[in-house]
Parts: sequence; structure tokens; C-alpha cells
Amino acid sequence: MAFGDIPNRKTRRFELRLSDQELKEFLALEKSLGISRADIVRIRVLKNSAKMLVNAKDLLKHLDLIGTELGRSGNNINQLAKHANTLQKHGQLAPGIATDFNALFSEYIRLQNELEKLIRQLLRQMKG
Repeated sequence: MAFGDIPNRKTRRFELRLSDQELKEFLALEKSLGISRADIVRIRVLKNSAKMLVNAKDLLKHLDLIGTELGRSGNNINQLAKHANTLQKHGQLAPGIATDFNALFSEYIRLQNELEKLIRQLLRQMKG
């Protein structure tokens, strides 16, 4: 290496032709991700083609909505369990109700675990 040479120095140019609409979308992507166009191309094409480019604001908005719905579901489950306990104390709970509730609750837990697993995978892919 000669004096003044910088390892991994970027000296080559690459031209990309886009339609007006594609350029508009690309600029919006650059703005929403907060990284340069060159970095977008490098990440997607060179670094790791499996790495995802994600609009973080949009993703966080959707995750927040999912969290809200999970909270509501949890509240509904608590209310149902409280009501079932009240009926049980008064001898008014039909045996099939508890069986149905347990099956539905088991499915809820399975779906929640699957969602947690998918979110962890998404976060790992975003980190690279």
C-alpha cells in the first residue's frame, strides 16, 4: 500500500437510471430510513442481500398497534376469567365453558409466542 492510500476507499462510481416515479420513491426511502442512497444500494446489493431495509417509523407504528391489541386481549381474558370464577362460586358455570376457554386460551398463548418469535427474527435481520 502506497503512502496516502486508504483501505476500502470508494473511488468508483455507479450510475442507476430510474423513472421519475422510481426516483421519487427512492428519495422517500432515503428520507424515511435516514441513510444515504449509496448506503441503501450497498446494504441491499453488496453487504447482505438478505438484510431488510425497513421503514423504522412505520414498523414501530405497527408494533405499537399490535401491542395495544395484545393488551386489550389480555384485559378481555382477565374479565372472562373473573366472570367465570364468579359463576363457578355460584354453581352456575357450565362444564363446557371452562373446556372451551382453556382451548381458546391455549391457542392465544401459542399465537402470542409465535408473534414474539417473529418479532425477534425481524429485529435480528434489521441488526444484520
